[in-house]
This record gives sequence, C-alpha cells and structure tokens, in this order.
Amino acid sequence: MILEGFLSELLKVDIKIKNLLESESNKSDKDDRHNKCDLLCENDRGELKIIEVQFHREMDYFQRMLYATSKVITEYIAAGEEYAEVKRVYSVNILYFDLGQGADYLYKGTTEFRGMKDKDRLRLSRSQIKTFGKEYPSDLYPEYYLIKVNNFDDVAKNSLEEWIYYLKKSELPPITITARGLDKVNERFKYDKMDATQKKEYDRYLESLQASDSAIETARYEAIEEGREEAISEKNMQFIVNSYKEGLKIPTIAKIVAVSEGEVKRILQDKGLH
Repeated sequence: MILEGFLSELLKVDIKIKNLLESESNKSDKDDRHNKCDLLCENDRGELKIIEVQFHREMDYFQRMLYATSKVITEYIAAGEEYAEVKRVYSVNILYFDLGQGADYLYKGTTEFRGMKDKDRLRLSRSQIKTFGKEYPSDLYPEYYLIKVNNFDDVAKNSLEEWIYYLKKSELPPITITARGLDKVNERFKYDKMDATQKKEYDRYLESLQASDSAIETARYEAIEEGREEAISEKNMQFIVNSYKEGLKIPTIAKIVAVSEGEVKRILQDKGLH
C-alpha cells in the first residue's frame, strides 16, 4: 500500500498494514477533505499497532482527536480482555487548515507524567518494563501527529518532507525521490498521463498478473486437507499466529480475519499454541 510508505517515514519504523479496520468518508463537498480510517499495522519488531488517519475541518478538532483515539481503543479490545492487551494507538492528522497557533508543519503530542515538586519524569516499574518492553507510560499511551500541510515551505530536504510536499501540492517534488512509497505514487501519475489505448494495455497487463496470483492461491487452497470447513490463506494463517503471540484474544483475531473462532483455535492448535 502507498500509505505504508508515508507512515514508515513519519514513525521512523517499517510499517506493514495488516488490515483496514474501519473507513469512512464524506465527499459531498470537494473542499471538505473529511476522511478517516483505522489501520491494524505491524512494525519491524513484529509489534501490532493501531494507526488512525484523519482529515477534518472542525472548530472542536482537538476534542475530536481525543474522542477518536478513545473510541478506537475501546472498540478494538474484546469483551473480557485485560487492559494490558490494549494496543497503542497513533493518531495521524493531516490538516489542510490552520489549527491552533504555531509555525511548524509537524507537531508530535505524547502523554508524560512529571513530578510537581522534583520535576522528574515518571518511569514504569521494573516489572512493567519487563512485561511491556517499554520505559515510560508515554510509550503505552496514544501518540498524536499534527501535519499542518499549508505551513510547509515547499522545499523537501528529507524523505518525510518529500511526502509533505506531495500532500500539499498533489504532485511529486522536483528532486530524486527517496521516500518509501512515493515510487508507487509516481507509477499512478504515469498511468494518469497515458492515453486510452495505453491505459487499456496496462490494465490488461495488471489483470494477467492478478489472474496468475489467483491461480497460485487456488492451488494452495486445493492443497489444504479435505474436510476443512474454512480454507484460509497462508498470509492470514501467519497473521493469526503473530496476533496470538502479541496477546490478541481469539474472538478479536477471528473478527479481524473474518473466520470462526473454531478455525482460529484449530490453526493455533496445529502450531502448538493453544
């Protein structure tokens, strides 16, 4: 996905989108860039994260951010799960209007606990650090990113700014592209410039690739032992295993992958995990 490249550059880790959890949009007004999607992602350490990307134009935007992250947290933890199972949420907000007072184009917000008297920064306990692999409460709490696109000075000096340039101009910067994902954007631009005949040939080529992928996937399904109620792809099978190891409960995994809880249990049993 193109979005993987942008998020990887922003968060400074390799991000892989596993599932689109929710998406909603409002396109009734061409000037109303209102869009929201929740993504279940995996970083390069195999940790599962929920990343929320929003576009809004609202007076109460800061309150909307707070509500949205709280809603994501409560919606994607299964009933009965321990609070320790809550996944960290990253709120990425792409703003095409002026929010607050500030000249920078990128702001990051975290939750820290500081001593009222000694001004020290509160750390997690030793047992919590061992359990969660984090040092501070802020490493567990939501992280907010505000991208004030119109504040960008149009000079891309690094890979992230190449993305900001694209978000502001809807075109690639006039330099050698180094940002992850922008090469896919470039391919899209090339397609848009094709004439009708070229587009038809290119679409036919993509269809042939998809047909090949489909044939391979069909062969995999047919190789699955007879009598299995639900055939599941190797990719989803690996996702189920990784999610279970990360602490997701079986009902939650089943909901995300869209299979029965029984099928999830069977796969985990085959792997010696349940």
